[in-house]
Amino acid sequence: MNTHEYQAREILAGYGVPFPPAKLAFTAAEVERVARELGGHVFVKAQIHAGGRGKAGGIKRADSPEEAREAALAMLGRTIRDRMVRKVLVVQAVYLARELYLGAVLDRSLQTVTVMASAQGGVDIEQVAEAAPEAIVRVSTDPLYGLADYQARSLARAVGLSGEQVQAFRDIAQALYRAFWDCDATLLEINPLGVTTTGALVALDAKLVIDDNALFRRPGLAALRDVEQEDPAEVEAQRVGVQYVRLAGQIGCMVNGAGLAMATMDTIHLVGGEPANFLDIGGGARSDQIDAALRIILRDPHVRAMLINIFGGIIRCDMVAQALVNLLAQGEVRVPVVVRLVGTKAAEGRALLAGTSVHIADSMVEAAQMAVALAAGEDQR
Repeated sequence: MNTHEYQAREILAGYGVPFPPAKLAFTAAEVERVARELGGHVFVKAQIHAGGRGKAGGIKRADSPEEAREAALAMLGRTIRDRMVRKVLVVQAVYLARELYLGAVLDRSLQTVTVMASAQGGVDIEQVAEAAPEAIVRVSTDPLYGLADYQARSLARAVGLSGEQVQAFRDIAQALYRAFWDCDATLLEINPLGVTTTGALVALDAKLVIDDNALFRRPGLAALRDVEQEDPAEVEAQRVGVQYVRLAGQIGCMVNGAGLAMATMDTIHLVGGEPANFLDIGGGARSDQIDAALRIILRDPHVRAMLINIFGGIIRCDMVAQALVNLLAQGEVRVPVVVRLVGTKAAEGRALLAGTSVHIADSMVEAAQMAVALAAGEDQR
């Protein structure tokens, strides 16, 4: 689950991380008033769930309350990075000598939390990692001991800090680490972590991503969810209880089981196609969940073919086939469909689909090849 910048900074501030004064605003008039309260020199920052806001006009400096109002008018009610701007954060301007990066990420390869720092802050850390990986220093933490003092100090020195700045960095890094754990985060970063012209350290932006699977035990954090900033299809999938993630391809996938779903996506890629989504209906999906999953895929305008890959265990293949037959009868299916059914009631499912426009495959590779060809407009008769 993504959070807004203002939410992430409120959480970090509660752990003692220093931020410049700021206030959330919903109208241009509010922005002007807040800018005046903060001394006139401010940054107006669109609150959206998207990266690269600055490059897209979502972060503007204003040197007067009137300029802040104009900046807000250019953002509020407009779309930036495909996200509607409904609120902005007005932040008091800080004069910096340097910009650093500090972040913590759930490192699945090492099965730990990795804390990272870089002297090249203020830009996308992914770009730094690609162009100059040596500019990012990392330490792996022990979950029993956390981020040790010596690890935090080594990060501080690696990014060019010295003297009292090392201790200030240590305090901020350890606060970030504690917040990471307490929030069940998968990513928590401060970018930039500014060094002011007086030598003080101050956090100027924050990003927090929380593990969806942990929200059941974090009701306070779950309440921070802003569904208006999320993909409507993903919100609908969560509502009906299926796992869906939109991707950039043209082959819509409906599969039962996360492992089979990943294998299906890999197979599509291997035969020259690109999946349009990850969609796992689970091992015991109900008829209404299957129907909802099919409709979610079909509503994606980028989908040019659909691949349904079902390994029947608890779920019955004929139930899946019947849901598809119902949609075909209603004229809801606008793209060619390839189906592979194996397991419980597979023969019955195939019988239901006989005589329809659905293409039946015997293997996963064959199904993927047929779907890719159909998406490209090739005749599979």
